[in-house]
Amino acid sequence: MKYYPVYLDINNKACLVVGGGDVGTRKVKTLLDCGAAVTVVSPKSTHELLKLAESGAISLKRRHFRNEDLEGMFLVIGATDDAELNQFLSREAFARNMLCNIADRPEACNFILPSIVNRGDLIIAVSTSGTSPAYAKTLRKELEKRFGPEYADFLGIMGELRAKLLKTAHAPEAHKNLFEALIRSDLLRWVKNKDIPRINEILRQLFGKEYEIDTLPTEKSGPEEAP
Repeated sequence: MKYYPVYLDINNKACLVVGGGDVGTRKVKTLLDCGAAVTVVSPKSTHELLKLAESGAISLKRRHFRNEDLEGMFLVIGATDDAELNQFLSREAFARNMLCNIADRPEACNFILPSIVNRGDLIIAVSTSGTSPAYAKTLRKELEKRFGPEYADFLGIMGELRAKLLKTAHAPEAHKNLFEALIRSDLLRWVKNKDIPRINEILRQLFGKEYEIDTLPTEKSGPEEAP
């Protein structure tokens, strides 16, 4: 099977998770991180899911799955230990042309979930096309060591610079060379070290004296200064 790689916008989309155990909880957290409107159906739930329901972060139906639970859903994830129920979910979702993922059963899915390294706006997805989730997990751990949390701050600065330049009527292609020079610079090193003076020095050299961390658009523009 050859899968088509894609990043899916599920912000405010209705997503259903059937199963309230540890696997279902992990799926729910990932969906919430991406802004989904999550409903969970399960007679039993983890303490974490109960807390999410109490806070209003998810809708939790503490009962067995019913066919009508699929109504209006954009995406469904089966995360139960009941193979028969999981297969039923898959068939029903396919019949309704819905996106469906059944945990650890790629043959019952029309999409699979990669192993993910999340560094702010940098998302690195690793997939073995369902042949070896264990190896995908191993690769993810190696990438987590290679790409540390400084990459989130680095990309934050890049995005804020781009936003500020666009506000001054710069066409994107006009500052392409500036960003390529920024990438080749020591900016990532100084971001990792939280060295604000050196970060500002690089920004001024490439973009001008009006470009420093505290002049960028968002409230928190990059790493906080080290104590």
